[in-house]
Amino acid sequence: MGLFSGQFSNVVEWDEFREDMIFWKWSNKEIKKGSKLIIRPGQDAIFMFNGRIEGIFKDDGDYDIESQIIPFLSTLKGFKFGFNSGMRAEVLFVNTKEFQIRWGTRAPINIPNPQLPGGLPIRGNGTLTFKVNDYVALIDKIAGVKQSYCVEDVKERIVAVLDQLLMKWITKEGKDIFNLMANAYDISKGIKTDLDMELINTGMTIMNFTIGSFNYPENIQKMIEKNASHSMVGDVNRYSQISMVDGMTSGNMKGGGAASDMASMMMGMQMANQMMNNINQNNQNTASAPSSGAKPNFCPNCGAKTGEGNFCSNCGAKLV
Repeated sequence: MGLFSGQFSNVVEWDEFREDMIFWKWSNKEIKKGSKLIIRPGQDAIFMFNGRIEGIFKDDGDYDIESQIIPFLSTLKGFKFGFNSGMRAEVLFVNTKEFQIRWGTRAPINIPNPQLPGGLPIRGNGTLTFKVNDYVALIDKIAGVKQSYCVEDVKERIVAVLDQLLMKWITKEGKDIFNLMANAYDISKGIKTDLDMELINTGMTIMNFTIGSFNYPENIQKMIEKNASHSMVGDVNRYSQISMVDGMTSGNMKGGGAASDMASMMMGMQMANQMMNNINQNNQNTASAPSSGAKPNFCPNCGAKTGEGNFCSNCGAKLV
């Protein structure tokens, strides 16, 4: 029997393992007497017979199929290995880790806008993660007809519907299309829910969906940046003054020396006027400021000691 065991010994393992592979099926082979099952970390092994799940094994390690696996299978507990026969079964190895996908819109998404008849073309990108969570659904919808399944297969399915979902959640509730990153969390949350419903019948679930950035056409992006700079400065007149000073100091002002001198003179006059206005405003504020109301102990006019009244009893000068 020692010769028999060596002759028919077999190893059931995921010998084509790839990090981007979601599952791989060990099939069309006969499990012989003395066969071993090897489960590596991050893998689950599912025994199937006639398309039906017989057992799921999740602990990594080496197992003797006859003594350690067969007794725990549902309908094959009474199976006995014969001298010239083995067991025809399939073993589905599943990668249990979370997979990450970098996504991006295939083409610009035209977001409706009343100011832009053709819509505003926007691109987006980011990442998402998913994992297998339902082995029954996975086998029923995918593994039953496929030998293996990779991340790229899932990415194709997701990208096919992603543009529509972005359009749906960007236009939902009238979001500001010129500042979409302010609403990125709500948009991501909605898309994650819809994508999860798209994949749930295949036995997979979306763990996380994030938006890295939204990209606008170059002319629109420049307009957004210009509006942002104006809002940061606050005073458009001051922004114009700063721009003029920058032009003179950098030497980029066109028109030669005369133009530069004229601009400098105008700038000086504007700054002088601004200073005079500030001084006049300060004087007005000082003049109109109410007095503190404190009454002196002695009259500032004649030096007589003051009493309870608001006028000096000696010379009649106003005290308050």
